[in-house]
Parts: sequence; C-alpha cells; structure tokens
Amino acid sequence: MMILVSLLGGLGLFIAGMNMMSRGVERVAGDRLRSILEAFTKTRLLGLFVGLFFTAMIQSSSAATVMVVSFVNSGLMQLSQACGIILGANIGTTVTALLVAFKLSTVAPIFIFTGALMMYYVKQPVIRKSGEIIMGFGILFLGISTMSAAMTELREMPGVIDVLAKFTNPFLGFLLGFVVTSVVQSSSVTVSILVVMGSQGLIGLDICLFVILGCNVGSCTTALMAAIGGSKNAMRAAMIHLLFNIFGTILMFTLLIFFMPQIVTIIHAFSGSGADSGTLGRNIAMAHFLFKAFQVAALYPFMNLIIKLTYAIVKGEDVSDEEKLTVQYIGDESPNPAVAAYMAVQEMQRMAQMAIANLNLAVEALLENDETKAAQVARTERYIDFLDEKISAYLVRINQLPLPFEDISLIAAYFHVVNDIERIGDHAESIIELMPQLSGSGIRISEEASADLRDMMVHINKILEYSIHMFATGDASYMNAVAELEDRIDHLERSLHGKHVARLAEGKCTAMAGVSFSDAVSGLERVADHATNIAFSLLEAKGLRQAHS
Repeated sequence: MMILVSLLGGLGLFIAGMNMMSRGVERVAGDRLRSILEAFTKTRLLGLFVGLFFTAMIQSSSAATVMVVSFVNSGLMQLSQACGIILGANIGTTVTALLVAFKLSTVAPIFIFTGALMMYYVKQPVIRKSGEIIMGFGILFLGISTMSAAMTELREMPGVIDVLAKFTNPFLGFLLGFVVTSVVQSSSVTVSILVVMGSQGLIGLDICLFVILGCNVGSCTTALMAAIGGSKNAMRAAMIHLLFNIFGTILMFTLLIFFMPQIVTIIHAFSGSGADSGTLGRNIAMAHFLFKAFQVAALYPFMNLIIKLTYAIVKGEDVSDEEKLTVQYIGDESPNPAVAAYMAVQEMQRMAQMAIANLNLAVEALLENDETKAAQVARTERYIDFLDEKISAYLVRINQLPLPFEDISLIAAYFHVVNDIERIGDHAESIIELMPQLSGSGIRISEEASADLRDMMVHINKILEYSIHMFATGDASYMNAVAELEDRIDHLERSLHGKHVARLAEGKCTAMAGVSFSDAVSGLERVADHATNIAFSLLEAKGLRQAHS
C-alpha cells in the first residue's frame, strides 16, 4: 500500500513540476513565444522548427497543439502553417523523456531551493517567474526520484516481476499507452513513467516501443477536445494532429512487427546497448525521439494529402458572421494563458472595426434618409452589444489565469477599451434615431450641412484608425497625431455649431433639421473622445503616456 502511495505521490510531483515549468515559461516568454508562432510560420519547414522549439520550451505538445488550434479557429493561421507547427510539436514533446533519462534527481533539491529563492525573495517579475521554471524543473525530478524509489521496492516483489514479464502483447501495450495518455493528457508523462520503469529493470524495451505508439495517438485527445465547438478549420487542425499520429503509428507498428531486431539495434546505436537498467531507460527515451523524428520525415511529403483528407472528414464551411452572432477569436473553452490576452485584443479589434463601419453607415443613412441602411445599423449594433458582453465575460475569466506578467497589468485597460468601443456603437444607433423626426416631417439636412458632416467624418475615421492601431500594437508614434486630431475635432465641433446657427439665421435650415444636425455633430465629437481613450489606454497602463496639450 505504501508503495502505491509513493508512486502516486511521485507522479503528482512530476505532473505538478511539469505544469509549473510550462506555466512559468508561458508567463515569462508567452508574448514572445506567441509572436514567434505567428511570425515564423511562413513555410511548413520553418513552422516545423518553430513547433519543435516551442514545445521543447513549454514541455507539452498538447499545449502547443491547443494553441495552434486556437490560432486556426481565430483565422490568424492557415492549415498549411498549423501543419508545420504540429509536426515540430510531435518531436519537441520527446525532450521531457530525454531529460528524465539523464537522472538529474540528485540535483533536484538545488533547483527547488534556487527557484524558491527567486520566487519569494526577488522583486523583479521576470526573475520571479524564471524561478517558477527552475523550481518546477526541480519538483519534476523530485517526483521522478520518488517514483524510482517506489519502483525499486517493486523490483523486489516476485509477483510484480512475473506479471510484467508476461506483458508482451503488442496490442495490449498500444492500448495501455493510449488509455493512460488520454487520461493524463500528456504523452510526456506516460513515456517518462516508462523511462523510470525501464531504469529500474521492471519492463522490457520491446513492449515499451508499442506503449509509446499508443501514447502518440492518446496525446491527440486534448487538441480534439479543444476544437469541439470551434470552427471547421479548427477541427481540421486537430484532425491533422490525429491523422499524422494514426498514420505514423500504423507505419511504425508494421515496422516493429517485421523488423524489431533491426530497430532495437538502431536504438542501441544512439543510446548504448549495456545490460544495466540505466541504459534501458535511455533506450526508451531515445526510441520515443527516433520514432517521432522518423514519422515526421516519412510523412512530411504527404502532408498536403493529409490536409485534403481533413476536408473530406470535416465537411462544409462555417456559418458566416452575418448569419449568426458569434465570437471569432475567443471562446467558452479554457484559454491558453500565453495567448489569452492576445486573443482578447484580436476580438476587440474586430469589434472596433465593426463599430467604425457601423458609424459611417449610420451617417450615410441619416444624410440619405435610407431606412434600409438604418435597419442594418440596428442589426450591427445588436452584434456589437453581443461582443461587448462576450468579451467582458472573457476578460473576467482570463483575469483568473496565470497570465504572462506583461498581460496582467493590461486587463483593466482592456475593460475600459471594450466599454469605449461599445459607446461608439451606441453613438451610431443614436444617429439613426434622429431619422424619424426628419422623415416624419419630410425634411432633409441641407447640402452644406451634409458636406460639413462628411468632412467631420474624415477626421473621425482618421482618429479612430490611429487609435485602434495604437491599442492593438502599443505603437506610440501616433500619440501626437491623435492629440492634434482630438483638438481639431473639438474646434471643428464649435465651428460647425456656429455655421449651423448662421444658417438658421439666414433661413437656409429648418429648426428640426438643425436639431438633428447639431445632435449628430455632438455625438461625433464624443466618438473622438472615446477614440482618444482607446489610443492611450495601454500606454497609460504601461506608464508610457506623455503629457500633451
């Protein structure tokens, strides 16, 4: 009983350490890592190396693949780009088992102590989060040490040795690897356990090779679950991961059945062929790496066919935004901390562009007295309100996550930005609400007043363009331009009100049309205020805003 408790405790430490390392890497370098994922995937081969590096860093192919699925779901990445990263992630996931095979357990306490000092006694956020990575590394190997100690006792139990000695059926080995990996959602964990068992002489290399193949397929369940409820392409991205592992497993399973001695010889050539149990652990870890590398090399030329096959399996196209209210970049599933805030910004950009287009359409509807355009404005405003609600709820949810420290201070600013964008949408609706009082009396806004409103919209569109750019990129180069445009729009508002009074005095404009014109001008000036708030929101959160007149 105590042996089982020790095994479970060691496994718990191992999983906790691996997750702590992954979380620490995402919080320290999440922004840079996601930028690499987005920028360096122009070719499939480059994407492969990026996926390998990224997965080796965060110690989880599941996390990397889920992130890729979220990028595809949001439209930020094409299937061909995702394909390369998925291939690289399959190789990168072997790093954990390779590290375990080096038996770093003796230095685990040093890593834990160093990480604790950095986490709890250093003020700089980057060093604190780096300490989390180091401490997680130590806890991981402390878990390995605990499991190894328990398995040493198992080695002294004849019954256990007898059962494991009879465990030679390749299909049962595959099934075991698949089930365990599907449950723990990490092939790294399952293969690392095999490495520890092999290091204690509890299991043979031959059966481990089949268990590893089961782990490969079982690791796909996380990405498939993440894709549920997403776009068709998100499901196809998850299917690429699944099909690659299925075809690669069939290939390797066949080769193992017919060429087991030759394959074992190749593994020994890379990791040694001694009779000691430590060598066997290295053999298992190296087999995991070689299998993945061989599968990638063998299937790489056929990935276009696999992509086509995903279209045959996942049929149809997604329903367009015009046909249903939907979010594009965020979802109800638990988001990956490294990209959670980034996805929120993408959705807010989309919401802002929708609000800007709706504002322009509202002004056109008012000036042309077009009821069809007014109806479209009302429909879009309902969509904007829907996005406001969804994004706000999403921000509340991700604020509870272990976000990269660069993102933590920005969440409050995001709430303000969403509110400002929603208010811009409200002003579009307010403009079309001016129409009934004009159409009911058969009055139209004069040509001169219409030209003034269109001129004001040129400035409004420009300040909105600069503002959304500043918010999305953090680029402060438009800071002075936005401030100057805000002053110009304030001056223009006063000027247009003065011209309006002059037209009334000259009898060129009716009082009813004049009220509508005046309300529209005031509403647009307030839109400029919201645009300025958006422009400086993140700069203020980062302490970068400069005084301006």
